[in-house]
Amino acid sequence: MHPFTGRAGTVVPGFVDLQVNGGFGHDFTRDPTSIWEVAERLPAHGVTAFVPTIITAAATVPVRALEVLAAGPPPGWVGATPLGIHLEGPMISPARRGTHPRHLVRPPSPELVRPWLDAGPPLMVTLAPELPGALPTIELLAEAGVVVAVGHSDADAATTRAAFAAGARHVTHLFNAMSGLAHRRPGVAAATLLADDVTFGLIADGVHVHLDMVRLAVRIAGPRRVAVVTDAMAGMGMGDGPHAIGDVAVDVTGIEVRNRDGALAGSAATMDHVVRTAAGAVGRREALAMATRTPATVVGHVPDPGDRVLLDDDLQVVATAVAGTILHDRATIAGTGSGAHGAAP
Repeated sequence: MHPFTGRAGTVVPGFVDLQVNGGFGHDFTRDPTSIWEVAERLPAHGVTAFVPTIITAAATVPVRALEVLAAGPPPGWVGATPLGIHLEGPMISPARRGTHPRHLVRPPSPELVRPWLDAGPPLMVTLAPELPGALPTIELLAEAGVVVAVGHSDADAATTRAAFAAGARHVTHLFNAMSGLAHRRPGVAAATLLADDVTFGLIADGVHVHLDMVRLAVRIAGPRRVAVVTDAMAGMGMGDGPHAIGDVAVDVTGIEVRNRDGALAGSAATMDHVVRTAAGAVGRREALAMATRTPATVVGHVPDPGDRVLLDDDLQVVATAVAGTILHDRATIAGTGSGAHGAAP
């Protein structure tokens, strides 16, 4: 029996977001300890599990983030479950770095990643396979059980396929910050769509990827290979204004986030917004699969049976339970119904 028995709406598995850089005024790269504070608020948007993401930063930051997660939450904490750390960089292409700081980009090497493996290991690492040293680094990470993702890359299709053969099995935010579908120079995006056993993230916020490209990706790959993500940063839930992702100053307008050069720099979209946007493009059933089953499969997460979300007909979050405990209830917040934050079902 689920914790929402007798209530109107549709009960679905909890959303799993594979790329969260921060939110609600907190940035994980600047302060990894804020993972727990953000996690407390994610159930309001249907998220029951997520992957905290650290962008390209000083060498001490990834190790610090891994140590924070390994130490566990503070006493009495409840919230969405952080599944492991995603290190998005520093082993990325300078030509496709997006908003990542250029001076902190590093070439892949076993020496660079060994401290991560000792401290963690990380759940996921994103790198550019065309860089010198990438393939042996991919092999080392994959052997350690890390989900290796291709991303922030200018690789051609052949090099991308070599990365897949070496052990990479996921691609970070398809179409964004990568070589694409050029008809004479197929790149990462083309190789990914053609690889039947490779999954990929897709920032389906309506800004990062045109909805026609969302439809194209899902039509080619099917929902089983697509994980919709937010790529959320500190500005999520904070309204318009200046914020930062890592050491980079950005401006938030609505859900759109850009650095001072005008480049997209993450998103201020919540996961429920992403689900609604994806549903409008490819259908409700498909969108829900891409927010639940597929991302869980990508990282080997077996959700608790009590990780559930109650949705209304418009895919708005009514209530969210983690491990059977209701952590968000719209009716209680509005003072019009039963249920409570943290109340057992």
